[in-house]
Amino acid sequence: MLGILFAGDSEPGTADARVGEALYGVGSPWRHIALATDFLGEPGGAVLLVGAAVTGCLLLRGPRAAVLVVVGAGLTVGTATLLKSLVGRTIHDGNLSYPSGHTAFATALAVAVALLATGRLGLGGTAGTSLVLAAALMAGAAMGWAQVALGAHYPTDVLGGWCTALAVVPATAWLTDRTADRLNDRRADRRADRRPDRTAEAVRRER
Repeated sequence: MLGILFAGDSEPGTADARVGEALYGVGSPWRHIALATDFLGEPGGAVLLVGAAVTGCLLLRGPRAAVLVVVGAGLTVGTATLLKSLVGRTIHDGNLSYPSGHTAFATALAVAVALLATGRLGLGGTAGTSLVLAAALMAGAAMGWAQVALGAHYPTDVLGGWCTALAVVPATAWLTDRTADRLNDRRADRRADRRPDRTAEAVRRER
């Protein structure tokens, strides 16, 4: 809905102007913090974060979570990039701005890690959902603040990136689980098919 509302625009909306005026142009040390946060959404910083998350997942023996971190973050950033071209909203001399890819990435990574924590802790229902949403809010707010404070995005771009991650990552998690379950079922079927053959061979040897 936001993409349709701001399609082709090159100016901030009313809410954008008010929020942007309050956050833009922060001084030291907040500007340094904003720059550091922004770096985590750049290719170099993103690789470091994803690598650390994947390593943690593997150490915790969570291969599905490791796949979700990589695929979920990748699909989220890819979706945000595609939406930028479709929406065509620009900032600063024609730079595509909606939705914020930095915010989408940070939120996607936080949601993926929160889903892993939910599974490890055995949380379900309200508790699990609350943990995932809290992680998404914290990551999205931190990266979104940095983007607006540095003037890289309008506030509604940030909201769009946050919503993109919330749409893509849970769907990716569901698909990852479905695919993994099917592969496990196939392996179980193959093992079951091999058992009679082994039994028959053992009987022959006894004879």
